[in-house]
Amino acid sequence: MSEISDFRSDTFTQPTTAMREFMMRAEVGDDVFGEDPTINNLQEMMAELLGKEAALFVTSGTQANQVSINAHTQPGDEVICDYNAHIFNYESGAPAMLSGVQLHPIQTKYGHPTLEQIQQVIRPVEDHFAQTRLICLENTHNRAGGTIFPFHEMKRISKFARDTGLKMHLDGARLWNAAIETGIKLSDYSALFDSVSLCFSKGLGAPAGSIIAGNKEFINRAHYYRKAYGGGMRQAGFLAAACIFAVENHFERLQKDHKNARLLAEALSVCPGIKIDMESVQTNIVIAEVSATGKSAYELVAQLKNHDILAIPFSQTKIRFVTYLNISRSNVEKSIKVFQKIFK
Repeated sequence: MSEISDFRSDTFTQPTTAMREFMMRAEVGDDVFGEDPTINNLQEMMAELLGKEAALFVTSGTQANQVSINAHTQPGDEVICDYNAHIFNYESGAPAMLSGVQLHPIQTKYGHPTLEQIQQVIRPVEDHFAQTRLICLENTHNRAGGTIFPFHEMKRISKFARDTGLKMHLDGARLWNAAIETGIKLSDYSALFDSVSLCFSKGLGAPAGSIIAGNKEFINRAHYYRKAYGGGMRQAGFLAAACIFAVENHFERLQKDHKNARLLAEALSVCPGIKIDMESVQTNIVIAEVSATGKSAYELVAQLKNHDILAIPFSQTKIRFVTYLNISRSNVEKSIKVFQKIFK
């Protein structure tokens, strides 16, 4: 049986043998009572890494974002985000369902609203309007192709938010990738926000888990909402151990994924009918525009599957490819040969 190259998502990363062994040795306790030593260790480690007072281990990136939104807002508030943001497109309408807030999405380039765009949509303090309470940014940006939010623009938005009393949350599910690519410290990104979330189960390769960080008051509120959402875990130190191992062993290697994505993008960009916006290929995600091939993204994904290559149709005309720990350079090179054959 030939090897399958699975480019669907970095969530398909498999725990390594060393990670599994590290998990098995984890000391555990009841986390609802705050007595799981491995979870406590992870939370302290991440709070320090992000330069925040405290951190909270949660089950997923969606839970991290929704707990954070809930902790920052009250029903009837408005949250500003990008039109293609994960919280607007892929979290099941949870801001309305769980927090009772409405989202105000902005059309942007590469998923990065500018300060001026945000200023234009701030609601007046008047009874007819929902009140703007929170700004949510995403870095790196999934639907934009793993693009990195410009740090200088984040700083401008952060200063404006603090000057006007607005809260800031960063959906940093793939902030690891941004930090590795730019050399900007996680704590420098985090300092611009009241709360920040990061995933362990994507490029870092842990089987589950995300983290939220902020000041102690915020984390206390987040802890309440995590419990209310059914997110209280018991002896979950085994999962936290995987996250600790991932941070200590898989963070620095993300640069390899970026190089593989660039190699893949460059090869696809010269295939007839395929268009790649190379400016958007900044980390580990490649979005291929395929409308000029005369086939839909769904048809081409099915064709690729027949050659043991898996990818995600991102729309009728776009296919997403993601590189990660279990995609080797050999996988990329073999896939390129298939692309050249299919699209010649």
